Amino acid sequence: MTTAPLRAAVVGCGIIGRHHARVLVGHPDFVVTAAVDAVLPAAVGLADEVAASGAPRPLVTDSLEAALEGAEIDVVVVCSPSGLHVSLAETALAAGRHVVIEKPLDVSVKSARRISELASAAAPQGLMVSVISQHRFDPANRVVAEAAHAGRFGRISSGLASVAWWRSQGYYDSGDWRGTWALDGGGAVMNQGVHNVDLLVWMLGRPVEISAQTGLLAHERIEVEDVAVATVRFESGALAVIHATTAAYPGLSTRLQVHGDTGSGVVTDDRLEYFHVASPDAETGPQAALDTANQATDLLPDDQLVGGPAEQDHFLRGHARQYDDISRAIRAGTPPGVTVDDALLSLATVKAIYVSATLGRPVLVDDVLTGALDDQDVTVGVRP
Repeated sequence: MTTAPLRAAVVGCGIIGRHHARVLVGHPDFVVTAAVDAVLPAAVGLADEVAASGAPRPLVTDSLEAALEGAEIDVVVVCSPSGLHVSLAETALAAGRHVVIEKPLDVSVKSARRISELASAAAPQGLMVSVISQHRFDPANRVVAEAAHAGRFGRISSGLASVAWWRSQGYYDSGDWRGTWALDGGGAVMNQGVHNVDLLVWMLGRPVEISAQTGLLAHERIEVEDVAVATVRFESGALAVIHATTAAYPGLSTRLQVHGDTGSGVVTDDRLEYFHVASPDAETGPQAALDTANQATDLLPDDQLVGGPAEQDHFLRGHARQYDDISRAIRAGTPPGVTVDDALLSLATVKAIYVSATLGRPVLVDDVLTGALDDQDVTVGVRP
């Protein structure tokens, strides 16, 4: 295995592309060698920022094809509008490059299935495809997930994933692709709530059925929702609630709860708020004094706990932790911590929310995942 830095092309040089570039510049295993954007000034701006950090200035181009021809590239980082993900991933893999895709995987499950097929075909060639889900690598979320997977919470009974954020009208007006089905793929669930949906699926297992409602209540001139609420039944029998909104002024917290018959975990804004697992000899009779002590402080340092000091460079650290995993996967030739199929299931869960809200009835996640229900037809409001 080579220890030379992996050379990355960032495709899509808007807000999230620049964020990736900052993470890559600060990571010892990566170097940015190309900045790609159809809006050339955006690519120039990202390249200027990379150079200002003291790193070599990357090649600036308006197409991935030109970047692949003109720069040394090992991995293509796709940060474009979501509706362009499949074509960019296909181009990169055809050129023999590893691929990292910013969430969501794509705007449609059909397109995402295509990426899954491409990733499966590329794997025997030693090519890795991973999808950004950086919060799976947050210490607080890992503690709760590991407890759930190991059975420490007992039988999982319920969960909650909530994102109560605010986005101004100016946010949606800032790009003509924002708030569109074609390129944004959805609203508060797809773009703000998708990470918590992914975490819920990761922790609770395979979702089976979803019933949802959505609304557009605080914004104008967009096609998508700014509030959504859904209930989910999982294969295990556990039930959960998903809540996502960009209409909660002035912008509050994200919250994830996992509950079982021997323990619970709560994560707020990526920090552990509460964790408790019953001891094997805990009394459970009607007269027992329940032990509800918060065990969180025994598990993580203060900067990972609610009320503790801020983690240094918090918004960069999440992606940096996932890039640790991506580097390991590429160098070792092993699957990444977040695969395309992981992201595909989370995407199908999000799209099932839209399908259910449009049809006005519960839907099976597998029907959306397999294409028995076409998520693209129903999310634009077409009723059968």
